[in-house]
Parts: sequence; structure tokens; C-alpha cells
Amino acid sequence: MRLIAAAAMFAVLAGCSTQNSEEAATPFLLPEPITNNAFAVADGPDGPTLYSFNGLKAGKSWSDTSNAAFACPIEQRNCTPLPSVPGDEGRLASAAITIKGKIYIFGGYSVAQDGSEKSLPYVHRFDPLTQSYSRLEDMPVPVDDMVIFGHQDRYIYLVSGWHDVGNVALVQIFDTQKDTWSRGTDYPGTPVFGHAGGNVDGVIVIADGVKTLSERAANGSRYAASDEIWRGQINPSDPQDIEWQKIERPATAPLYRMAAAGHAPSGHILFAGGGDNPYNYNGIGYDMVPAEPTAQIMGYDVASGKWVTYADMPMASMDHRALVFSGGTAYIMGGMDAGQNVRAEIMEFIPQQDDAGAGD
Repeated sequence: MRLIAAAAMFAVLAGCSTQNSEEAATPFLLPEPITNNAFAVADGPDGPTLYSFNGLKAGKSWSDTSNAAFACPIEQRNCTPLPSVPGDEGRLASAAITIKGKIYIFGGYSVAQDGSEKSLPYVHRFDPLTQSYSRLEDMPVPVDDMVIFGHQDRYIYLVSGWHDVGNVALVQIFDTQKDTWSRGTDYPGTPVFGHAGGNVDGVIVIADGVKTLSERAANGSRYAASDEIWRGQINPSDPQDIEWQKIERPATAPLYRMAAAGHAPSGHILFAGGGDNPYNYNGIGYDMVPAEPTAQIMGYDVASGKWVTYADMPMASMDHRALVFSGGTAYIMGGMDAGQNVRAEIMEFIPQQDDAGAGD
């Protein structure tokens, strides 16, 4: 498939000539390695701050699931612990998003000692200024490993994802003003978990993830990567009404747990990193082949409807729940790098103009 040149490309912060050298040399680290964590950016007591919630610690066993939370002020470039997300259990594959200065944290799943997993219904609102949580209306259908995005600075959409024993095609919409749920037009693709997506001005793109097989594959796995990509248009006058259409994918293999977000200034929806093989929470594929991360970045131009080219990330990374922006810089918190190693690093990327022209 033909690609067009991107309006912006990413360079790692430490290698950017416009970055203060002293700041670039200062590591920006979480207090401990964490992966599969929900995270968001919001204004805190110390200015724009990255917030991490839940996830999996470096041991990658059932007992390493966590409900820990951390605040990482961007200007100070350090992180401190916060009160844990309410609940007795750690949880994986939850999602978070900021609406009007408050962070909303959804779901996730717990893992018991016997390996059984349970999708959790919890919805909490976190106030960065008071560092306190409020319990909100539970999800009608608890999901994890779903796509999350906001719309009109009011509505939060949860698209597809895993519910206890299988994937669902639901689009669940939370109204932050009324603390109520409604249902949007169902996701028309094969239901998936660990997919990625974003929203720019009411245009959604949902990509990849993992589908459930009706019969086990020859390698014994119940799961396989999905190569479907869907574009949705939200009706401006009816947030529940979404017009979906399947779109052609770029010439890339499907990936699992990419970091993704809509970037309004460029009009692009960005997809960064991801694993090359569907895997369990420990990074080992369902076919027992270890998953490895990619450094690629894909971009979708909402106006033209075309995929755009980006430079690779400086480091391959996977197992993400989000990509967030602050002051024109993109951030990814934690995740796994090569060898399924759980990271404490916070990766930073600066948009730069790319005048290289079109590529294949």
C-alpha cells in the first residue's frame, strides 16, 4: 500500500538538538518497573503530570499484579507513589483517560493463584489536586484490554475488549456529567482484546488486537492476531450513533497492545510499538513463542483517509495501554522491551517536521 509523508515524525527527547542537555541527561523513571498499566496526563499540584495506575511488576507472575499508582510531574522529572487504586486486588489491562482535569480509571482484570482471571467492573475518578478517588457507576459489562477514548470533553468510549470468557463487540459510553452509561453502535469488526485506537474530532480508528478462534490452531493456541482496521464517525448530534467502515491497513503485520492516541494538532491517529505475537500477561505467546516488541509507528491522517509514514521509535516497546501528549511531546510509561523485560523508563518523543516525501 502506498504511504504519504507524515506531517510530523518522532525523535527521542534525549537525542533532540532543541532539548536542554541537562534535562535530556536526567532519567525519567517510574519508582519501579511496571507494564500493562493504565496512564494519563493531567494538571497536578506541580503542573502537567503523568499518572500511572495498576499494572504488572517485574516478576510477571500472578502475585505481581498491582494496584499501585504514581505521579510523575513532567517539569520535575521524578515520580512519587500515590494512594493505591481502591480495591484489594491488583489488576491488569485497565484504562484511564482525563476529562476536564479529572482522571477516569476503568476495569482491568485480576489474576488468582490458580491462574483464573476475572474482568472487573470498577470505575473510579481520580482528582489530581486532592489525590483522592471517587467510586462511580460500574461498567454495565465489565471489560479489560479495551480501547478507550474521549469525545466532546464529556463522553468516554470503551470499544470491544475481553469480558471474563470471551471478547465482546460492545461500545459502552460513559457520560461524565451524569455518571450514567449508554450503548453505542456495536463495533462491527471481529471482537478483539489488546487492540489500539484513538479519536480526532469524532473520527475513530480501531486497529489490530487478538481474536478468539472457534477451534484451536495447529500450535494449540485459542487466539490469533487480527489484521482488521475500522474507522468510525460519531454523529455530532448523537454520541451513541457511530457509522463504521472497514479500511485498508498499511503494509505492516498486525500487532498487540500498541500505544495509541489521536493527535488533534496534526489530525493524525498514532499507533506506536506493540508485540509481534499474541501473548499472555507475562509476554509469552499463547503458542508458547515469546513475544518481541517493535519500534514502528503508524499514523492515520483523518482528513485524507491515508496512512502516513513515521520514523521508528528509538527503542522497541510493547504491552501498552495508552499514548499521551503534553505540550507537543508524546509519552509512554513503562511497558516491556526486548526479552519481555519490564521497564521503568518513561519514553518521550518530540514531533518534528518530515519533508522526506512519499514512501512505500
